[in-house]
Amino acid sequence: MNGIKLLYREEGDLAAPPLLLIHGRTADHNDWNGITQHFAARYHVLVPDLRGHGGSDRPGAYPLPDLAGDMAGLLDHAGISRATVIGHSLGGMVAYLLAMRDPERVERLVLEDVPPPLPLENRPPVVEDGSTGFDWRMVHETERQFLDPDPAWRAGLARITAPTLVLSGGAASPFDAGALAAAIPGAELVTIEAGHLIHVTERAAFLRAVDAFLPE
Repeated sequence: MNGIKLLYREEGDLAAPPLLLIHGRTADHNDWNGITQHFAARYHVLVPDLRGHGGSDRPGAYPLPDLAGDMAGLLDHAGISRATVIGHSLGGMVAYLLAMRDPERVERLVLEDVPPPLPLENRPPVVEDGSTGFDWRMVHETERQFLDPDPAWRAGLARITAPTLVLSGGAASPFDAGALAAAIPGAELVTIEAGHLIHVTERAAFLRAVDAFLPE
């Protein structure tokens, strides 16, 4: 995909409606364990490792639009023209960039505690430790894009045509989900007081909110 190799997992009936789950920064496809099984009961679920994470390639370049292009390439590889997309944090930014780049490819969009494309302030500096499950260059490059996103991304949110659910982690969240929801036409905002890792900290509430948003 996009000239690089991505590791991904598939679950569910290949003939079922497709659903793409995109993990957050420094995680990998295993971050969705338990969530994948829930959705695989009625969806063909694809769960990739983003470039620079897990078993996927580490090309050394991490522009977020390229990560969105990787996801389009994965859908092409799987023969999928249109999918529901759920993204957490960095994965949510990739998801909304995909939805604004290729609106016809996104059936529905769920953004779980995702940074809006607005300059972020008061972020602690990135401090490397001994973690090896991801490329530290990816962390530094994506952090720069968190802090100073391309202004075109905010304008691009208005081009999203997919019905969109924005999930906020509430008072303990580091991001302004309200600003993100306000910039996407018709987006629904739901707050779950769980902090940043809603699908981990409040899994049942996360699944209830997403199930209520997705068609039966």
